[in-house]
Amino acid sequence: MAYIVDLGDCSESDLPTVGGKAGKLGELVRQGLPVPPGFVITTSAYQLFVDSTPLKHEIPSALASIKADQPATVEAAAQRIRGAFESTPFPADLRSTLAEAYESFARKHSVRFCAVRSSATAEDLEGASFAGLQETYLNVTGTENVLDSVRKCWGSLFTPRVLVYRQRKGFDHSQVQLAVLVQKMVDATVSGILFTRDPNTGENHMIVEAALGLGEAVVGGEVTPDHYVVDGATLKPVHKQISEQKVQVRRAEEGGNVRENVAASQRKVQKLPDHRLQRLVSLARVIESHYRRPMDIEWCGDADSLYIVQARPVTTIPTSTIPGAGGERGVNKGSAAKEEEGPILRGFGASPGVAMGMARILRGAGEMDKLKPGEVLVTTMTTPDMVPAMSQASAIVTDEGGMTCHAAIVSRELGVPCVVGTREATTVITDGLEVTVDGKTGTVYKGLRHRTAGGAPAAAAPAAAVPAASGVSHHEGVPVTATKIYVNVGVPEKAEEYARLPVSGVGLLRIEFIFTAHVRDHPLALLKRGKKDELVRRLSDGIGKVCQAFHPRPVIIRTSDFKTNEYRGMPGGEEFEPSEENPMIGWRGCSRYISPVFKPAFLCELEAIHHVRTEMGLKNAMVMLPFVRNTWELEEITEMMRAQGLRRSRDFQLYLMAEVPSTVLLSREFSKHCDGFSIGSNDLTQLVLGADRDSETLGRMGYFDERDPAVERAISLLIEGAHAEGRTVGICGQGPSVYPEFAEFLVREGIDSISLNADTVLSTIRTIASLEQRMKLEGLRQRT
Repeated sequence: MAYIVDLGDCSESDLPTVGGKAGKLGELVRQGLPVPPGFVITTSAYQLFVDSTPLKHEIPSALASIKADQPATVEAAAQRIRGAFESTPFPADLRSTLAEAYESFARKHSVRFCAVRSSATAEDLEGASFAGLQETYLNVTGTENVLDSVRKCWGSLFTPRVLVYRQRKGFDHSQVQLAVLVQKMVDATVSGILFTRDPNTGENHMIVEAALGLGEAVVGGEVTPDHYVVDGATLKPVHKQISEQKVQVRRAEEGGNVRENVAASQRKVQKLPDHRLQRLVSLARVIESHYRRPMDIEWCGDADSLYIVQARPVTTIPTSTIPGAGGERGVNKGSAAKEEEGPILRGFGASPGVAMGMARILRGAGEMDKLKPGEVLVTTMTTPDMVPAMSQASAIVTDEGGMTCHAAIVSRELGVPCVVGTREATTVITDGLEVTVDGKTGTVYKGLRHRTAGGAPAAAAPAAAVPAASGVSHHEGVPVTATKIYVNVGVPEKAEEYARLPVSGVGLLRIEFIFTAHVRDHPLALLKRGKKDELVRRLSDGIGKVCQAFHPRPVIIRTSDFKTNEYRGMPGGEEFEPSEENPMIGWRGCSRYISPVFKPAFLCELEAIHHVRTEMGLKNAMVMLPFVRNTWELEEITEMMRAQGLRRSRDFQLYLMAEVPSTVLLSREFSKHCDGFSIGSNDLTQLVLGADRDSETLGRMGYFDERDPAVERAISLLIEGAHAEGRTVGICGQGPSVYPEFAEFLVREGIDSISLNADTVLSTIRTIASLEQRMKLEGLRQRT
């Protein structure tokens, strides 16, 4: 058996021997592309090492100890296996072969430092990239260090993340092997990644990111790389975002890596000059042509040359990759058409659709009166008290924020195209400038770009795919699902429109939106001025409007969940709201209701709901409590509700938002106090992963993802515990409509209901119906 293969002799057909990474790089070497020289320690060497040592029995024994419902057993098994790999000596003959191969390679290519890289047989595959899951060791020097790094790479085949990921992707642990690629280390002055197609939209743009030094500082979140967008047809840059870089990772003199400060004169320069950018995208074109599919490429460069160090298929391209074909969320067809000029801004596409109009820059809620209906709202970041203006805007553009920020959530519920996180909208856009906003691609163009046949600007339409008139005929052909589908409602003015959707009711009516749209003032400020009756009347009018539109279908009203920083921005709020360092996990949700300071305002919310149910006769009004931390606060709150005439019964249900991990871990105990749960996937993801949902940096790095195994495990625990007590579980986040695989996970776990933004209802119903039918067929097949 061959234990050593030159990288130039590898190809994709050798995947069982050299792994995915080495196989693809070997093909690039044969194409004459600049790849650092190297050799591969094959899977045969790995298998010999395992079969000739106690690992042969240790690995299956450790894997057998894993219990699917006990994550701690995965961690324990992983530590046990990795420890065994690192402490087990090489068989003498194998050690001699590997040492000789490295030393010969080092002499031939004048290698002092090398990279020791994992190349698994289930890696860089279409649909399962395993990106970053196995270990790589950089700037390794000397035979002993190289051999130690090889064993560590082999052991990284059994990290907890890899074990969970393989299980999710359906790979058999016993059938996966690991080759190790040893390459000459490039003394990188610049490095980064390149996508030959936009991985979010599938459009024909190359996305390039570049940072000084090695890529570790970027991966670790210490550095924001430059971001370049290159037209895939002309290979001309259409957008550059130059980031300030204060630190970089470089090679240490004696091996390993060291962090160092970037000279002040170099911090704000373009990290990859135009001539090198042109060279890089030309190389990428060759790679994409060879593989005939969109590719994710890692690259680096020294003072003289650029090198390709990895190439794998892009696994996240949307099903529809035709520009203008509309979004996967069922929005208006069309992104911005081909233009004479590129976009003036790029950010996160937070709410799909295309709209245009005159830009109006607002510096805060106090300037809302400046915005006229149909104008584009441009601001640093929206706040809850800006909802009235947001509902009138044709589109929204912000400097800050990520996919779960206030602007993103509200705009999706309003059906207004939105781009967030542009960083410089309020400085690039001047007040009164005509702009076109593409909420699907996250781009903003100068001028009114979409025109009718007569040359006049097309009307700016909301993005939500909601019928324009009533009647069931609009929903003929919409399949029926076992999973109940609800709709989220932001402002009451949208209720009649959304009520025409084929949904079971309202899964989430945020009462704070009624505060901002109908009440405007801080509730305690109104109470201080003796305006309790006015407060209750305004709340009940807004709630009643929604309940009337959907009657007799249930409307689940989530009581207020403003954070202190949001409440402070309301008129009169500064007097009552403290300043908190981290309001996201501060005085919010149920903790407010039992506080002597805020309790009078909460009682007004309950009085308004009771008024809707009794005086208006709308018994379809139900209650949901947000950000529940423990059961003793629930006991006090339910006592307050009973005093207001809101007692759990056959026609009045109480639901809890499942956002805090304690609710998940003690779901059976919490079930004794409610009729069901609704998963708040944004907050649950934030608190399970410790990833600030508003952090642009973490969002760009991929940390905030409700599909993470830990979040999915939390959801499974909740469903299991709630169902054991006869309670229902729903979800009211956007995840099921954005990620079909997440929707499939929820349905397979037994989720009872999914509440969606209006623009995604019809497309998600079809997705879920198709999934349920497939599951039914799978069940029939298993019984035959």
